[in-house]
Amino acid sequence: MLQVRLPAILTIALLLFSFAYAANPVPVDRIVVYKAERKMELYRDGHVIKTYRVALGSNSVGPKARQGDHRTPEGHYRIDAKNAHSQFHLSLHISYPDDKDRERARKLGVSPGGDIMIHGLPDRFAYLGSLQSKYDWTDGCIAVSNAEIEEIWKLVPVGTEVEINP
Repeated sequence: MLQVRLPAILTIALLLFSFAYAANPVPVDRIVVYKAERKMELYRDGHVIKTYRVALGSNSVGPKARQGDHRTPEGHYRIDAKNAHSQFHLSLHISYPDDKDRERARKLGVSPGGDIMIHGLPDRFAYLGSLQSKYDWTDGCIAVSNAEIEEIWKLVPVGTEVEINP
């Protein structure tokens, strides 16, 4: 009798654990973006837990140097805010510019810009879904589909490290 119940008990326990995990996902501790590959990876404890195809700034080669250059920054940042009322569905604000970015812009005599985010799509383009990643269309942000930003939103707390590579 115990042999018959044990698999059933284990199955029920696994289902309960799965539901609990889905309701309370364990947050990630690092985001890494590879601009050349148009890829973003979410990490937890040094392991990739999710990978996304992304769209970048429409002038995506090279680091962001100034406001309006349509480039996605390169460097080490943090998620420093979340915006649930973003015009791009949901957004995670990246701490660009940092001191190095400000200094580089100062030397050029320009503003470094700001408002760099990981975000979804405007409502009128939500139907594009993951097709949005086929073309770099942002002003320097990192874009994913609305379904993907909803998933990312749940996994990424404020303070998460962001590394953006060329």
